[in-house]
Amino acid sequence: MKITAIEPFILHLPLTSASISDSTHNITHWGVVGAKITADDGLEGYGFTGTHAHLPSDRLITSCISDCYAPLLVGEDASEHSRLWTKLARYPSLQWVGRAGITHLALAAIDVALWDLKAKKAGVPLWHYLGGAHTAGVEAYNTDIGWLSINLENLLAGSAKAVEEDGFTRLKIKVGHDDPNIDIGRLAAVRKRVGSSVRIAIDGNGKWDLPTCQRFCASAKDLDIYWFEEPLWYDDVTSHARLARNTSIPIALGEQLYTVDAFRSFIDAGAVAYVQPDVTRLGGITEYIQVADLALAHRLPVVPHAGEMSQVHVHLSYWHPASTILEYIPWIKDHFEEPIHVRDGVYKRPEQPGASTTPLAESIVRYGKSVK
Repeated sequence: MKITAIEPFILHLPLTSASISDSTHNITHWGVVGAKITADDGLEGYGFTGTHAHLPSDRLITSCISDCYAPLLVGEDASEHSRLWTKLARYPSLQWVGRAGITHLALAAIDVALWDLKAKKAGVPLWHYLGGAHTAGVEAYNTDIGWLSINLENLLAGSAKAVEEDGFTRLKIKVGHDDPNIDIGRLAAVRKRVGSSVRIAIDGNGKWDLPTCQRFCASAKDLDIYWFEEPLWYDDVTSHARLARNTSIPIALGEQLYTVDAFRSFIDAGAVAYVQPDVTRLGGITEYIQVADLALAHRLPVVPHAGEMSQVHVHLSYWHPASTILEYIPWIKDHFEEPIHVRDGVYKRPEQPGASTTPLAESIVRYGKSVK
């Protein structure tokens, strides 16, 4: 199965609401930036990373795909994914300019496309190609109801609807106001509205410093918080470890980590309880598996961050034994041939061959952007 062509693409897909904000970001569209890999038998594999739909930086990713990685891959055997991943990730001139950031986002898109291609060649969904499902169902937690930009009235209404009508038993609420007492009030109101049986996680998106997090966690101790995600600056291993030792709220993180080595640093320091790798930040599925296996070796649960809005991670969560929970954000699901689907709080298992990463042709036409 020889690679004959690699074509980068950019889609800017509108959110399900006009805009959303967390403690550090405000966006109106989600960027689906990636590569289509064509083999000599006519099969096509798709892979992509997730961005904030900023065209200049998206074009840096597609330039890396077309100008740096494509020349190294055309003519290669697409089935030799381990060798090809190492060839790209360890290529001297690319390693010199970046072992994270743009080069890794581009590598992620390429790697996912190769896995998609191989599963399609085998005629099975990715979870089956990897070795089969370990669970009958992956629980979804709803992030889309909890953005910081949602006022309290709508936060309560959305949380109640997610639980009472849509069947979710897990929610995630964003925190990160300049005054943390506002967040405590919002969380207390949601807890009162949905009851004690619903699991509520929170996400700070790296906004607060250590003293603020310590005071916040002390105030939140009676709210039964399932985890506190990204409470501090993303790379600060020491402060995460100190916070983990001083609160009963488990720490979750990983969406901003680009390598298995970064995850190892947090795990070795006792700074994380819920490990959140993301194929769009790591070097794709290949390095994701390394991180998930590392977490499993430490008996830590893997709860992927959904930078690709769970199109790929639903396969990985059904397959990997450390995963039973997956984030749900439904922004882009209507733009794929096999969209994610949640019913009564549980992900439907994908059944089409591949990694569920093939965009609809009409979405490419309508929302595609020039890569130059």
